[in-house]
Amino acid sequence: MAKLTMAQRKALPKSSFLVPSKAPGPGSFPVPDKAHMRNALAVAHGAHGAPKRPSVAAKAASKLRGAGGKPAGKGK
Repeated sequence: MAKLTMAQRKALPKSSFLVPSKAPGPGSFPVPDKAHMRNALAVAHGAHGAPKRPSVAAKAASKLRGAGGKPAGKGK
């Protein structure tokens, strides 16, 4: 996964974040590509797979499906 610099993060449109109301601040989950979408989904689910942040997990899974990817643990 490519690392985002603060300047790159600030330049992203709000639509590139899972929580646009917080963008580009902490907790907004930037998802400019599939790798970031998968990472946001993993963070939202936590280490044991139980959704810690269901709304973030749902948005990440939705964006990932829309980008032609499969959410983690689905479609094996």
